[in-house]
Amino acid sequence: MRIAELDVIPIALPFAHPYVSATGRLERREMLLVRIECSDGTIGWGDAVPLSLRGGPGMAAVRRELEGACRPELVGTAIGAEPARLAAGARARCRARGAGRQAGSAIDIALLDLCGKLEGRPAWRLLGARAAAPVACNASIGADPPELAAPAAVSAVRAGFGTIKVKVGDAGELDRVGAVRAAAGPGALLRVDANGSWDVASATDRIASLEPLGIELVEQPGATAADLAAVRAATAVPVVADESVGDLATATAAMRLGAFDAATLKLAKVGGPHAAVEIAAAVPAYLSSALDSAVGIAAAAHTAQAMRRRGFAAGRAHGLATSPLFADNLTDDGHLSGPEIEVGDAPGLGVDVEPEAVERLRLR
Repeated sequence: MRIAELDVIPIALPFAHPYVSATGRLERREMLLVRIECSDGTIGWGDAVPLSLRGGPGMAAVRRELEGACRPELVGTAIGAEPARLAAGARARCRARGAGRQAGSAIDIALLDLCGKLEGRPAWRLLGARAAAPVACNASIGADPPELAAPAAVSAVRAGFGTIKVKVGDAGELDRVGAVRAAAGPGALLRVDANGSWDVASATDRIASLEPLGIELVEQPGATAADLAAVRAATAVPVVADESVGDLATATAAMRLGAFDAATLKLAKVGGPHAAVEIAAAVPAYLSSALDSAVGIAAAAHTAQAMRRRGFAAGRAHGLATSPLFADNLTDDGHLSGPEIEVGDAPGLGVDVEPEAVERLRLR
């Protein structure tokens, strides 16, 4: 049995409402769907989510990596008695040919799905977890005006979310977070995400203004690890790194600098599930979404099972419940909407991508 095909399909998931953050405004989330098929017809799915709004490569560049570096390495490869071992070698060969982290994440996810199906095991077992538990998630609110953010917070609390993350980094942030706190009540944990939009002085001032509202943590309050270290030294609010941590080396360097209490890891940002598990073994970390499809969210939920949770990250909600932000997706994603995500024991990712949805969402 061999890998027979690797297809790269550009798709776009429409948002139910425009998604606004300090890095821009999105009407839809464009990404690349990766489909790997074996000669026996078994299919593994992955998604490559470009991070161009955060300084990463655009979709065209990621597609070139998938088609120029990964496809030649994978198509025609024989699958032996241990598919997961084959997958590890394939990931390394793709990297050696120049595949970046977004392309590598898609291949890692698709091979996890494929190998799990071939071996009859869920992806979380292939990642080294011994058991699976529900993944607690935060609700997400964009940089919306208070009159939209407040009812979103009410809906989140009613749905059972105990943690809400709010985008900040604009002139209306204090009113927005205040409206969310009033709507959610004093019992909800409230975290804010600046996406690196503040300088150190602004971050210190704005965190001081937000702190009386009861802030669990602030994600990426500055642009660099050095900025985060300076902000962290000046405030009592815990600091979590996001954009400034892209791999194991930057994560450990930032930790030595005292830049964070924890790091939040996106599969697309760090290179996939195996990379996330490796980083979490070295630094306190939890997962967040890069506004992935149902495939990517399922992969992250499986990854969470194998991650070491320690230090400040222990017990924190992951930021994976972003499926409700979309008006359409690759499959029925109700089970991925939170406030808890369960992965189950189905082989692979346990997500049945619908062919008609792929065609409906395909970019032409």
